[in-house]
Amino acid sequence: MRSINIGLTEQQRQGVCKLLNNDLADAYLLLVKTKKYHWDVVGPQFRSLHQLWEEHYQTLTMNIDSIAERVRALGGFPVSTMEGFLKLASLKENPENLPSATQMVSKLVDDHEQVIRNLREHIDKCSDDFHDEGTADFLTGLMEGHEEMAWMLRSFIEGESLQADGKTPAKTAVGVN
Repeated sequence: MRSINIGLTEQQRQGVCKLLNNDLADAYLLLVKTKKYHWDVVGPQFRSLHQLWEEHYQTLTMNIDSIAERVRALGGFPVSTMEGFLKLASLKENPENLPSATQMVSKLVDDHEQVIRNLREHIDKCSDDFHDEGTADFLTGLMEGHEEMAWMLRSFIEGESLQADGKTPAKTAVGVN
């Protein structure tokens, strides 16, 4: 096998690949959750959420492929099993009963914000610890995409939100239900 000579040591590349695999696991779990809510949402906001989440899961699918390819470009192997995703992800599944549409949006906001915090930390580690500015830049682009998706979701539930049954809930802070 030909060695990789891109100005990063094997140890640096392995460290970056570990971070990327954590990001890949979170992206995959977020994709699954977004698809579940896309399929299961009901109520007056069904169509708009169904369409928004389709856009989001298409973006997440492209991001997943890009993260996996970045791992390969650095000489690593991307995590690629459900067991691996669940083991490495900082996000958690929500297997409880079907939440209301507003709760679905709130849960996805929380997840995107967790991913954003993780990416900020990984950007710093890629630059400071591993001197991989290429991956830091790549992760910055991913972070900006998650910031936009989180903003769109937060905007959806600001003001007078409707529950799945069409009733107006008491005003609550985003992420608190």
